[in-house]
Amino acid sequence: MEPRLQAADLGFFSALAMAGSLSAAARELSITTAAVSKRLSQMESRLGVPLVNRTTRRMSLTVEGETMLRHARSILAEMADLEEQLGASRSTPSGLLRVNATLGFGRSHIGPLISRFAQQYPQVDVQLQLSVDPPSLSDDAFDVCIRFGPPPDARVIARKIASNQRLLCASPAYIARHGEPKTTADLARHNFISIRQGGEAYGVIKLTRGRAGKTETLKTRGNLTTNDGGIAVQWALDGHGILMRAEWDIRPHLAQGQLVQLLLQFRTPDADIYAVYPAQHKSTARVRAFVEFVAEAFKGTEAPGI
Repeated sequence: MEPRLQAADLGFFSALAMAGSLSAAARELSITTAAVSKRLSQMESRLGVPLVNRTTRRMSLTVEGETMLRHARSILAEMADLEEQLGASRSTPSGLLRVNATLGFGRSHIGPLISRFAQQYPQVDVQLQLSVDPPSLSDDAFDVCIRFGPPPDARVIARKIASNQRLLCASPAYIARHGEPKTTADLARHNFISIRQGGEAYGVIKLTRGRAGKTETLKTRGNLTTNDGGIAVQWALDGHGILMRAEWDIRPHLAQGQLVQLLLQFRTPDADIYAVYPAQHKSTARVRAFVEFVAEAFKGTEAPGI
């Protein structure tokens, strides 16, 4: 009698859930959409429960599908760890490596690094997914996440790979029209470009005088808001207002005089760059190799240089 659930089903369903649609899963698995639909239907028929809610444009997981995905990812991770512990790929990194990074930083820095990593470790299959906000650390959807700021969850390993600080800046054209703020009180009359990302308070900035001075929390106002950092930087370059952005994104523009750093006497919040991964993945050769590769690439570099 054929078992209701087969080992190959786990990888298939995990890939389907990550892809987000039958057509995207078909491209990922190099098969037809019809073949994906048929295999999913066969799984559901064997298990006797629906796993996916299908619509014409997208799909969503049922309660049973969410349970299936959670266990599938856990089992696949345990299988990979078992393979590592048995020595099958301890010395040579191999297998699937799932990486997450933010949109702009992922495009400009992590994508090119993965290209070089893949040349050095051809036996590792890398999946890079970019997102506006970091994924939930309790969700075992990724092996390594490159994120700004230390994670709030102590159950994961976070390795700092580069220092980073948010800076206040504006274009020379904006400063020529509206003047340069000299104090925090001056900021109230300026237009701010805001970025909605993660759980950070929207339209609020914190400035500290010196390294051990008093921190001021300021509510800003402005007519432009986005969840994409690259767009916000372009708006600042176009002279629309003041922006607080990570130095890794704006240092080239500062160096070329396209943006001017403001209120240098105040320290703005840190946004150091971390490689974050679950503790159970630390022994896998592919995770160790990738984290070391990224850390080495960032070592001793300034923001514009990588």
